[in-house]
Amino acid sequence: MFALFRAHPAGLTKTEVARLAGLSRTAVNQRIEALLAHSLLVPSSQDARTGGRPADRFDVNRERGVVLIADTGATGMRVALADAVAGILAERHVAIDITDGPVTVLKRVTGQFGELLAATGHTRDEVLGIGLSVPGPVDAGSRRVVNPPIMTGWHDFDIVSVFGAAYDCPVVVDKDVNAMAFGEHRLTHPGTPNIVFVKIGTGIGTGLIVDGRIYRGSDGAAGDVGHIPLGAAVGTDPPVCRCGNTGCVEAYAGGWAMVRDLRELGHRLESVHDVVREAHAGNPDTIRIVKRAAGIVGTAIGDIVNILNPRKVVIGGQLAAIDDVLFAGVRESVYGRSLPLATRNLSIVPSELGDRAGVHGLTRLVIDTVFAPDRIDDLIRSKA
Repeated sequence: MFALFRAHPAGLTKTEVARLAGLSRTAVNQRIEALLAHSLLVPSSQDARTGGRPADRFDVNRERGVVLIADTGATGMRVALADAVAGILAERHVAIDITDGPVTVLKRVTGQFGELLAATGHTRDEVLGIGLSVPGPVDAGSRRVVNPPIMTGWHDFDIVSVFGAAYDCPVVVDKDVNAMAFGEHRLTHPGTPNIVFVKIGTGIGTGLIVDGRIYRGSDGAAGDVGHIPLGAAVGTDPPVCRCGNTGCVEAYAGGWAMVRDLRELGHRLESVHDVVREAHAGNPDTIRIVKRAAGIVGTAIGDIVNILNPRKVVIGGQLAAIDDVLFAGVRESVYGRSLPLATRNLSIVPSELGDRAGVHGLTRLVIDTVFAPDRIDDLIRSKA
């Protein structure tokens, strides 16, 4: 029943709950009383303002606790503290180097968490859950990073135990593009159950939403188009990828690959931001390389479209800022390569949440875990 209240932010009356859940008024009364007793629900603030008779509408208690979030990338992380209904109460961006390894980076994360708690007047005991997203593949069962191309020293590291030493709560670990995909789905496209999210930045990653849920595959490796080998499809002498293989999509079309190619042409570039700047300035070499990359990424997306038949492809990441060139090339490849039935109702759109998609998605993943129906049932039974 608690899930009904979470799905209705405006609150519900007992009558509405009985109708939606198909339960008797007595059963609804008993369940709501239990949820009130455990501070999971509160009388609706809207009813409380009207005065008069006792409130008959109830809301999720947003002050039930807080969640801590760290959305990490290769060179920076966005940390946040949110309330029990995913409202962001505090947020900051911090520079990191993911190649410094898990001990150093996670020490930075826990330090930031402590500062956010202190700044907002909360304690560790109020933390309901923790979420960490990383720029690498994560085993869905163990919540450990597996053979990440750019995360030196992170392979099979026990991330959960680092937080378990200080916090008694669930810890969610997922790859960054899954969190981004989930954020876009929940906040921007809630009525679209099948979405492909593609991050085109320093690297290339994909998050899949199937029937409204993240599709991870059997172990967490689903959708990693950045490391699909292209081989002879692009040309001879394929470049070496960061993963150690040759000829991957990312080795041709990732932001780091564009920087490499433009340097070889004599351009002085340091980062993906420089590629974006040069593209906006109309530099011919940059435009040509971005167009080539867009066609390659579009080819990979086209394969996913043929397999999954999503309703939307959402593109984010730093290079999505080159929208006029990048999106034209991606669309041309996707629509030219995919089956007519798979693209008949397909739209390819930019991310609306930008670099905050991961924070929003991860926050909701953590809260879904904290308030999973079996956990709510166990809580009520344990304190009955």
